[in-house]
Amino acid sequence: MGQSLVKNYIHIVFSTKHRQRLILPPVEEELHKYMGGICKKLECQPLIVGGFTDHIHILCMLSKKIALMNLVEEVKSHSSKWIKPMGPGYSNFYWQDGYATFSVNPKGVDRVTAYIKNQKEHHRKKSFQDELRGILKKYQVEYDERYVWD
Repeated sequence: MGQSLVKNYIHIVFSTKHRQRLILPPVEEELHKYMGGICKKLECQPLIVGGFTDHIHILCMLSKKIALMNLVEEVKSHSSKWIKPMGPGYSNFYWQDGYATFSVNPKGVDRVTAYIKNQKEHHRKKSFQDELRGILKKYQVEYDERYVWD
């Protein structure tokens, strides 16, 4: 084949360090836009960035030019530097060390998009920890609970 053809939808999830509830208005919307801009700059077209007070969900197309771990590292490091000067409550802002990512079937993109849009409603009933456990179970990801939360 003469050219490389790639279309990988990726759902990325990570939380604030120790799941601190720091992603609040008015910073929340700007943070989501900023993170989407980082994805775009890295040629990983964002479909949606959202989340709740203690975590982020990103649905994007993974570029053939960047490794997934590098994309996550860039998004986390640049957004952390961006948010720190936003006020005294953010000076010690950090993301958790790890992350979870999942491939998304093109037929499931609308469902994942709706899921991310509905985070505020979703988290009236379920914590981030329970949400992530459910996602890991759905994707049959083996994990050690001792090392998931930091």
